[in-house]
Amino acid sequence: MTEPAETPEGRKPRRRMNYGEGREALLNAAVRVVARGGLRKLTYRAVAQEAGTTHGLVVHHFGSRDALIEAALEHAIRTSLDTSALEPGTGKISDFSAGVSDMVTADPDIQAFQYELLLEGRRRPELLPHLRALYDEYFDATYRELARMLPAGTDRPLTRLVFAALDGLVLHQLVFGEPETTDAAIEELRALLRLLEADGRTGESSG
Repeated sequence: MTEPAETPEGRKPRRRMNYGEGREALLNAAVRVVARGGLRKLTYRAVAQEAGTTHGLVVHHFGSRDALIEAALEHAIRTSLDTSALEPGTGKISDFSAGVSDMVTADPDIQAFQYELLLEGRRRPELLPHLRALYDEYFDATYRELARMLPAGTDRPLTRLVFAALDGLVLHQLVFGEPETTDAAIEELRALLRLLEADGRTGESSG
């Protein structure tokens, strides 16, 4: 009788994915493949192996590699928006981006995937429209929440500045760790937003 193949030390055996489990599991697998090996490693076979299924199921769900990349990028950004508190909707500065460091700690691959795609966009201009459209979701969410927090007014340059600060903090935590440094920097960002809020209220009362 043939003995089962040993699982590499430190890795749990991967559960086989049933046919009906489908799309989201494949997207998560694609994210992990790219995060660990770059976009050049993204093949139907690699995604299927990571998900524990056949490459035919990947083809069935996405049809082309470009469609898989686009869907995985959208999935990554929506997951990040849901978990980062970038737009909590409360208008309270204390709530803004409250979950950023936890988001990176909990799922670093989904963040690494997005940076890999951004860098790949320099080499593959055909990716840029997808990247721009989907990153606009980040900018729009930031803008809406800034408008709630700063009722006297915000603008697109401020939105870009705030998001760029958060994006850089995520990248630094992804590379260096130190979530406490991320938390401290975000608290400093909130302090600056409080100053802008106070300045706006002063301007309103004197106007």
